Amino acid sequence: MLISTEEILKGCKAKEQKAFEMLYKKYYRILLGIALRYSRNTAEAEDILQDSFIKIFNSIDSFNSKGSFEGWMKRIVQNTAINSYRSNLKFDLHVAITDHTEVSDDSLNSVFETFTNNEIISLFNQLPEGYRLVLNLFYIDGYSHPEISEMLNISIGTSKSQLFKAKNYLKNLLKIHHKQEAV
Repeated sequence: MLISTEEILKGCKAKEQKAFEMLYKKYYRILLGIALRYSRNTAEAEDILQDSFIKIFNSIDSFNSKGSFEGWMKRIVQNTAINSYRSNLKFDLHVAITDHTEVSDDSLNSVFETFTNNEIISLFNQLPEGYRLVLNLFYIDGYSHPEISEMLNISIGTSKSQLFKAKNYLKNLLKIHHKQEAV
């Protein structure tokens, strides 16, 4: 018997343990996919996801049913990943570069069409953390550089340079991948 998301949500708001378990099972894979995009490895993604589910469970009463419940949960995972990134910022060096040339995205888009999801995730996981985060926020989640700059507490120039560097880094990874394929 399938239980709807609305029924699961109602049970969660009533603090029913079974409803929480059903919510976890139903959305684990979807939300893990988001956490994987923002993390360096599976262990980090699972930590982000665990923190996210705790936040979801603790704030489920604040969901007002005006938007998508799944979208609300995805945003919590995204914010948890960003907060994790911010807490690790003190260990990273970020250099703002404001003068750069934009790289065409056409070549990246056409190449990615030939990769499986796992191969793309593997390539993304090879990116330095700042590059990966900005790339995800800009291309996958559709945020602008001013929005990214505010979310990550970095300058707009740093956001642009991180994206520029991420694209070049990915292009180099793709070249290496193609050379290995040819051998």
